[in-house]
Amino acid sequence: MTSTTLMSVEDCAGVVAEFFVSVYARVDEWRGAIEAYTSDRDGTVARSGIDWLVEASVERDLADHRLPIVGAGFVAAPGFVSDAEWHLAWWLGDANTFGIGTDRPAIRRLDTVEDPSSDRFRDYTTLEWWRIPRKTGRRHITGPYVDYLCTDEYTLTLTVPVFSGAEMIGVAGADLYVKDVERALLPPLRAVGPDTTLVNAAGRVLVSTNPHVATGSVVRSASEKGSAPVPCGDTGLFMYGSHQGMR
Repeated sequence: MTSTTLMSVEDCAGVVAEFFVSVYARVDEWRGAIEAYTSDRDGTVARSGIDWLVEASVERDLADHRLPIVGAGFVAAPGFVSDAEWHLAWWLGDANTFGIGTDRPAIRRLDTVEDPSSDRFRDYTTLEWWRIPRKTGRRHITGPYVDYLCTDEYTLTLTVPVFSGAEMIGVAGADLYVKDVERALLPPLRAVGPDTTLVNAAGRVLVSTNPHVATGSVVRSASEKGSAPVPCGDTGLFMYGSHQGMR
């Protein structure tokens, strides 16, 4: 498809949904592996075991450069891991330059602080990518935001709750650079028109074909864009487009 091929905003919303569904398909596989592993051990999981499982689950996808994933893993609910009150089993891909200085990027474990007495400790249960799945029991897209924990760049974090029975034992998730999302989604947005904008549930802009609409800015109302928002499947994202309703 080229930017000269016209597309309705509804069809473009479908393309956007497919993009994120392809990432969630990987996250759902990781979640399933963690839930099965936990079930096999009657809910008792140690740090070494969950780390081995998560690394084996996400490493292939982090190495697959056809996917826009730059970080992935599992963040445990406090107290779930038997020998670690707080625990992040998170890996960074070789497209992620966070914290490497002049070193060559490689797939590596995220270095985290899990001791609550440390000044560098951060209670991740207060963060949106954890808090919303905990509240709703459903997948969630956080961002765009500058992720100072894992990327130091404008990022989207896709998370899903992980369960043992009825208990949420953590979230599985993936980080995407916003610049990679823009590269993938700007062509279909341009096919809708010169003022086509993708926003999250809070109205914050992810991608726009309008150069005056910055990523991270907020669309406060439908009237501000002159058209009603079109949902992108069940992603929690919405589109405003200048050719809305075109067939």
